[in-house]
Formats: sequence, structure tokens, C-alpha cells
Amino acid sequence: MSVRTGKDRTAPLTFSDQELFDLAAAWVALSLAFAILMTPISTTYVDVGRLLTMAALSFVTVGVAFLLHELAHKVVAVRYGQVAEFRADYGMLFVALMSALVGFLFAAPGAVYHSGRVSERENAMIALAGPLTNHGLAALFLPLSLLPGIFGVVGQMGVWINLFLAAFNMLPFGPLDGKSVWNWNKVVFAVVFVPTVAVAGYVVLFVGPF
Repeated sequence: MSVRTGKDRTAPLTFSDQELFDLAAAWVALSLAFAILMTPISTTYVDVGRLLTMAALSFVTVGVAFLLHELAHKVVAVRYGQVAEFRADYGMLFVALMSALVGFLFAAPGAVYHSGRVSERENAMIALAGPLTNHGLAALFLPLSLLPGIFGVVGQMGVWINLFLAAFNMLPFGPLDGKSVWNWNKVVFAVVFVPTVAVAGYVVLFVGPF
């Protein structure tokens, strides 16, 4: 997710200590949320072994999906002469963990905030960079998903998580990436959004993460 602000400056691709801390915090919280979502939990029973396994696998797959999604926003924003930094939304990280407990993940861990003069098209390109990166990652994980054992599980989770993140972020609401694309060009939005949601919906509902 990316959010445009109003300042006009230019800077190289660098990372502040606060940005690195926020990226790490969001990485850990999202990994735990996905692990909780994929582990049977009730008021009387928690499969601790499965929860730990899913947490470890999610740390790898969610970590790659989330970090590269946000880095794509940042790289493209800097390419357009923006100052760009990721900031975690700790309230929404808490919501992600709580929603996972009831069987649905609302994943809005934060955003890359960028400042400077950009056109509506350039702002849309910055927004599109994240979901399109998830599409590319899903394609890279796909061959791995065909392998047996743990590598196959990692591949299947990688495909599932990346398609989920791409579809969620393309929703045309609030600060989500889809809103910037919708505001710029509704045809481009439809070309990306429709197949993204269709494929993600099929994988989430009928294939599953593992």
C-alpha cells in the first residue's frame, strides 16, 4: 500500500532506523496473523505444533510477499523523484491478528508514504508496483508448489499469500493501491483488478494455501 503526501524533495533509496523497525514489526505481525488463520484455534484447543510450523513457513512466504510489495512501491516512488518511507500502522497490525482469530485476515499493516510532485498516472504506477510484484512472486512460487514435501508447501503458501495480497490491495477503497489506479484510469484498473480477484478467489476458496 502507498500513500501520497504533499512535500517536494528528492532523495536516494535509503532506509531509516524507524523504517527498518516498522518493516520488521509488520513482517512479524503479518506472519503470525497468517499462521493463526491457518491453524485450528478454539477456546479450548490450540494445535501448538501446527501454529509454530505455520508461523515459520509464513515468516518466509509472508516476509517475501510483504517486503517486496512495499519495496516495489518505494523503488518506483524514488524513481519518480519522491521521498518514500514505509510506516507501520500498529493499530491495523492488531486488527490483523484479531481478525485472523475469527477466520478472516484484514491485512493493512501500513504504507509507503511518498512526497513530491507526481502526476496522477505516476501515482497510479507507484500503487500498481506492489500488486504486480505479488503477481510476479506468485508465478515464481508456482513451480515450487509442484514439488513434494516442505518445498511444495512453501510454494503453495507463496502462491496463495501473494495472490491474496495482490487482490486485497487492488480493492478501490481508502488508502489501498486500487483506489489510486481507479482514480487514474478505470480501464487499466479493470484489466488488473478483475483477473487478480478471479484467480485469487479461486485459489483461496478451492485450492487453499497448502
